[in-house]
Amino acid sequence: MRRGPASWPLDDVVYSEVMNRQALKEITIRAATNDDCDRIKELVSGVLAQFGLPFEPESKDSDLSDIEQSYLQSGGLFEVIEDRDRQLIGTYGLFPLTRETCELRKMYFVAEIRGRGLGKQVLTRAVSHARRLGFKTIVLETISVLDRAVRLYTHFGFVPMEGAQISARVDQAYMLKLTPMQSSDEGG
Repeated sequence: MRRGPASWPLDDVVYSEVMNRQALKEITIRAATNDDCDRIKELVSGVLAQFGLPFEPESKDSDLSDIEQSYLQSGGLFEVIEDRDRQLIGTYGLFPLTRETCELRKMYFVAEIRGRGLGKQVLTRAVSHARRLGFKTIVLETISVLDRAVRLYTHFGFVPMEGAQISARVDQAYMLKLTPMQSSDEGG
């Protein structure tokens, strides 16, 4: 049994939760630049490999070779999530498809941080940014092996897109219609 402040006992579950919250307070989320491309590719390819999925730098993942051109200059955004030691622990991007629709792409986290609530925080941030950028719909593609991600998306309100033409690495597509921004949504 561990001891917390004032020597009160903490069971391992409570201790773990306290440590998880502390770890999430010590992260930085910032706009990516092309200086981050190699680290982003390494993280994305590593996460894909953990799930037995291919990294495709010449096709599906070619957008990672020039983040600024692919995302920023086209009206979207790409952010990196770093721990207090500036180690890359996650990524996500909003890629414009039309003036009103963007695609949530490359939302990946290292294994050590998954399951700690960061995905929900980052997804909330992504939706807020999409609204601010003027998008009315967010679409995404995923694969059923990423079951935690699928649960996150559906719990957040994403619904399956019937008849969507999806790329080879995925087997599902979802969309979220954005409601107008409320004053409580303006953080992030």
